[in-house]
Amino acid sequence: MNDQSNVPMMSSRPESFFQIWINALTKPSEQTYAAMASSPKAKAMTGFLWAFIGFLVEFVLSSLVSGSRMGALLQQYGLADRFGSGGIVATLVRVVCGAPIAAVIVTIFFAIDIYIVQWLAKMFGGKGTADQLAYSIGAIIAPFAMVAGVFSLLGAIPFVGLCFSIVLFVAGIYIVVLEVMAVKGVNQFGWGPAIGSLFIPALVIGLICGCLAAIGAVALGSGLRNMLQQFQSGVQ
Repeated sequence: MNDQSNVPMMSSRPESFFQIWINALTKPSEQTYAAMASSPKAKAMTGFLWAFIGFLVEFVLSSLVSGSRMGALLQQYGLADRFGSGGIVATLVRVVCGAPIAAVIVTIFFAIDIYIVQWLAKMFGGKGTADQLAYSIGAIIAPFAMVAGVFSLLGAIPFVGLCFSIVLFVAGIYIVVLEVMAVKGVNQFGWGPAIGSLFIPALVIGLICGCLAAIGAVALGSGLRNMLQQFQSGVQ
């Protein structure tokens, strides 16, 4: 009996980036992401560019939502006539300036995370590269970010917005599962190393932030206690 080869089969017909995104979201398997990783187009800059585009669309749509909410608040207090133009200008500033800057910052953090995850994957015996991982996860993140932006618009609809928020939360869990599959498929190892590679950086960052917050709280409490003691001494 012949064993099936684990090497992904390459399609002779080149796929568009849109089809790659669709495959990344709708064909959840390690074979899907292994095939993406084996593509000669699998470059980190392509994945980062895809992620930037997705984040940009998400932030633009989110800016429109926040602008409309501000307009509704002004109208509620009868200030729309006086400050309506200001609300429009503020929205334009957020869309034209704020959204691109935010997208660049988030993309930078995305790139850093990719290199950290792949470094850990190598320590677990992974066979992939940062180029392959960025390309595969970028194909997941970009369309999801766009969908999240659309859902943020739908979430502003009264009474039904909560339903879209719940759907987006469930979709977020699905995306995390896809990312684990991508790490597994790119690096060709087990579920344990894939989960560890993806979540250890988040846990470490969370612990560091928690420790810093605890230290800050202790320092703030000590400072307030000293100020209170000095105040009591002054009163006496």
